[in-house]
Amino acid sequence: MNISLPDTLKSFVDEQVSQGSYGTSSEYVRELIRKDQDRLHLRGLLLAGAASAPAAPVDPAYFEGLRDRVRKAAKVGVRG
Repeated sequence: MNISLPDTLKSFVDEQVSQGSYGTSSEYVRELIRKDQDRLHLRGLLLAGAASAPAAPVDPAYFEGLRDRVRKAAKVGVRG
């Protein structure tokens, strides 16, 4: 795949590579694509959550139950 960029964008990409953040311009573009995929995935999750039915209210008892589950899972993980 070849991508054409205007000189200003090419200069920007070259600058990112020269600063040592990326080894090549291809690495930089791949990273941008991965970040965009993550952004789209997160957007989908947020939209699905917004469209879902309301959950039960979160109160101190909910958080205590959550902490208990995490503690139990950690104990099993240590033994396992």
